Amino acid sequence: MAPSYALERLLSAGGSKTVAGIDEVGRGAWAGPVAVCAVVTDLSEPPAGLTDSKMLTPARRVAMAAEITGWAAGIGYGEASCEEIDELGMTEALRRAARRALAALPVRPDAVILDGKHDYLGAPWPVRCEVKADLSCVSVAAASVIAKVRRDAHMASLGFEEYGFADNAGYPSPVHQRALAERGPTEHHRLSWSYLDDLPRWRHLKRHRNPLTGEGQLGLFG
Repeated sequence: MAPSYALERLLSAGGSKTVAGIDEVGRGAWAGPVAVCAVVTDLSEPPAGLTDSKMLTPARRVAMAAEITGWAAGIGYGEASCEEIDELGMTEALRRAARRALAALPVRPDAVILDGKHDYLGAPWPVRCEVKADLSCVSVAAASVIAKVRRDAHMASLGFEEYGFADNAGYPSPVHQRALAERGPTEHHRLSWSYLDDLPRWRHLKRHRNPLTGEGQLGLFG
């Protein structure tokens, strides 16, 4: 099913002249920032084949991102670092990244569509949460592609070939897991994540945070 403008038009009919679609990437990674993209459109015909970034091959995502950049009325991109994630927890890190993305738009939107169930953005933004909006909503689908392509490029630029960042973008993979066990975490790793509990040699590096401020993470071998 191709995404449509049904939700953008619904919000516009309710008085929101400018609507931004938002999506994030990197929430479940063990290394690197969490990234958020906000996209505003003029309700014109989107690039052919636009859909959730996870439905596209890496090469097609890069090509689609270039098309979106030339088509969208506005694109804003924001990140929150691994240090912010460790210190503040994922919800607050997402909020900061989303606010940075919105601040980077050329126009302040009147309403925001967030992919998923939970409003991590909050006031003063009027937010509409929509499950699978990256599949059903044009602006969110576009945001999902830009967020994925830009964050992937950032992770590839870090080097650390032994950890496979160019291929896994900081997410757990066999190469990443082996490198962590042998070499330990880099300065780009999230040190509050529970994967360190499964690494006896490096467990002493774990940063502890009030458990009420963040989300639990899967263990390395769980």
